[in-house]
Amino acid sequence: MTIELTLQKEIEESKRSLDGPIDDTTYRRDLKKRIELLDWVLDNMKNPDIQICDLIESKMNVVTMTINQTHTIFESDKLHSELNILHWIFYVVCKAQFKGL
Repeated sequence: MTIELTLQKEIEESKRSLDGPIDDTTYRRDLKKRIELLDWVLDNMKNPDIQICDLIESKMNVVTMTINQTHTIFESDKLHSELNILHWIFYVVCKAQFKGL
């Protein structure tokens, strides 16, 4: 399965969970952010001039800097969730590069 298909499958599963019954263990905000970030990565992967791993890593650095400047736990919690999603996406998309190192 290609990386693109894996990401598309994750989007579909997240949308199903989002449209399903309300579950106390599922954070709808995180599902929406997951879909948004997966779409963002897929869109950027279409451009061969973009180094996708560098782009994801750059976004992770921006989120980390924002977390460090945040003074409320509620805002920080949202950003930590976003960072965790980005970490997972980074691993899935860039693991082939890690094997080559």
